[in-house]
Amino acid sequence: MERIVLPQIENFNQMEVYLANGGFESAKKAFSKTPDEIIDEVKKSGLRGRGGAAFSAGLKWSFMPKTTDKPKYLCINGDESEPGSFKDRQILEDNPFQLIEGAIITCYAIGAKVAYLYIRGEYHKWIKMMQKSVDEAYSRGFLGEKMKEAFGIDFSCDLFIHKGAGAYICGEESSLMNSIEGLRGYPRVKPPFPAQRGLWGCPTTINNVETITNVPAIIKNGWEWFSKIGALKHPGTILFGISGHVNKPGVYELPSGVLLTELIYNVAGGVPNNKKIKCVIPGGSSMPPLRGDQIEGVRMDAESLKEAGSAIGTGGVTVMDEDTNLLKVLIRIAHFYHHESCGQCTPCREGTGWMEKTLHRIDEGHGTSQDLDLLISIANNIEGNTICALGEAAAWPVKFMITRFRDEFEKYVEKNVSLPVPNKVHSMRGTAVPLADLQK
Repeated sequence: MERIVLPQIENFNQMEVYLANGGFESAKKAFSKTPDEIIDEVKKSGLRGRGGAAFSAGLKWSFMPKTTDKPKYLCINGDESEPGSFKDRQILEDNPFQLIEGAIITCYAIGAKVAYLYIRGEYHKWIKMMQKSVDEAYSRGFLGEKMKEAFGIDFSCDLFIHKGAGAYICGEESSLMNSIEGLRGYPRVKPPFPAQRGLWGCPTTINNVETITNVPAIIKNGWEWFSKIGALKHPGTILFGISGHVNKPGVYELPSGVLLTELIYNVAGGVPNNKKIKCVIPGGSSMPPLRGDQIEGVRMDAESLKEAGSAIGTGGVTVMDEDTNLLKVLIRIAHFYHHESCGQCTPCREGTGWMEKTLHRIDEGHGTSQDLDLLISIANNIEGNTICALGEAAAWPVKFMITRFRDEFEKYVEKNVSLPVPNKVHSMRGTAVPLADLQK
């Protein structure tokens, strides 16, 4: 089985081992080509972003202006704050030099002299590991001015690690750029897009850690090789971080298009005590959940999951067995997005709080069927009405969990709940009447 971003080579995170296995040879090969040839190679390979959107990496690179007086930048997104996602840190730990080599090639292709690797603040251990690897790359002449001598070229680039401060919103590309600039992590209105106006108003390209780590292998083996791995429209391997009710949780590199059932039952060892699956979130907590009785035949690639009513996201698969209380799960997810909303957009700032409070009301035994409809209504009013995709990230779990598991959520609401009488003067709000009386 092909291992592209996590090769099964002992001590591959050590420079000598990496060099002994062809390390930085792809960079040398890339420097013998023109930047346009590199972009074309990546575009034809079919490599799509591994950070959530699954957008064509080569196409994104091509948006970078060819002629400009401004400096160009590369941002590598290692924020990985999506609940249920833990695959990028595996690259930082086990394959740092391939990531660095991918950054070098990408900088050359888009004409950037500076790259920033943005890593979430909670990843203290991995930040230290990565910094050590970057320092070693500098000392060996694979980064900085020494590159000109080491590679015999007239090109050099620098790579800086930027430590985040634990904000989920900074995983959104424009918030990430604001964070690097020292500003509050607010998403920016687009257009202009980063390729036109990014870091400090200059052209910028943003890619995920896993996306960049694929680049050296594509340059080494050619686009045809990569395009034949996995699903036709979403080729290559994907790092699947599988957690929840499985016997062998962990990060697994598999060809895209693998069956979800294969991933759960064969790769991850199945569900403890052979319980039935109630729910699966296939790509991180923000992706629409799937019913356990509907996962048969579902494949793990962007197109197949879209047809199934969900999305590949970050490839973080969360499995929930038949005994799972989905209301408790949804409260936890809703609390996260309420807490992490940056507050810039009213629908998200207010709506995430409304959803969390309404779910708590149901959990406390004071909910009605109307509350379930209210939650879906709030989610619909958040979705598509915010500057960034956190609106969808907060809305989709609530909307689709309730829609697809309505039968279960109806069990949590009561028909005979008493509610405060609406529009009463303040002094009378302590009184209550039966819900049936309000409906007369």
